[in-house]
This record gives sequence, C-alpha cells and structure tokens, in this order.
Amino acid sequence: MPTGKVKWFDTERGFGFIASDEGDEVFLHASALPAGVASPKPGTRLEFGVADGRRGPQALSVKILDPVPSIAKAQRKPADDMAVIVEDLIKVLDKVGNDLRRGRYPEKATGEKYAALLRAVADSLEG
Repeated sequence: MPTGKVKWFDTERGFGFIASDEGDEVFLHASALPAGVASPKPGTRLEFGVADGRRGPQALSVKILDPVPSIAKAQRKPADDMAVIVEDLIKVLDKVGNDLRRGRYPEKATGEKYAALLRAVADSLEG
C-alpha cells in the first residue's frame, strides 16, 4: 500500500490532499478516514489504498501510521511542577469557597483573575 503525508485537510469541506511518497498528490475525502478521526493534521503519516476518481487518484481505506505530535503536549510542564500549581490552586479555591459560604462573591476584577487562573490550569492539564 502507498504511504504519504497529509498536505492539507479542510474539516468544514470534508476533504484535503495527501502528498504521497512517490511524489503524487492524492485526493483525501473524509469518508476514507478511519473511525474517530475527523481532521488529520498536516504532516500526519498515512497508509492508503488508491482508486481512480473523477479527477485523479483518490485515497481509500486510510490508516494513520504516526500522527503528528501535539505542540501543546510537547510544551507541557513537568508533572512535579503541575502538582505544585494544583496545590496552590486548591488554596486559592478554598479561600473563594469560604468567602462564598459567608455570602460574598469576589469583586469583578478578582473573579476574572480566578476564572483566568482556572482556565490556564485546565489547559495545562488537558494539553
């Protein structure tokens, strides 16, 4: 079976192209992708069958060989550092919880800072 890399893929339109290792451009339709893969990233290595389509070669039965690593995962903080951050976050949230039990919401600017902090930690964990 031929192999190649995703050249580009448009999720909204449901198609893209593969640059095959032989130098050909092969049409890639979303229906040829494996289950659970909605949008392969450019550079993802693929193995695929080829059929003659209306406008040239078309990929069939695509299999992902090695996906492009996530930039976010490559830039994740070490687990030890995240443990300290999460512990500090717990202390902050304890203070917010105590204030809420007393019927006091944080001021708008402070509440926005807490929300930004939560989002940042969530993004780092999700990575």
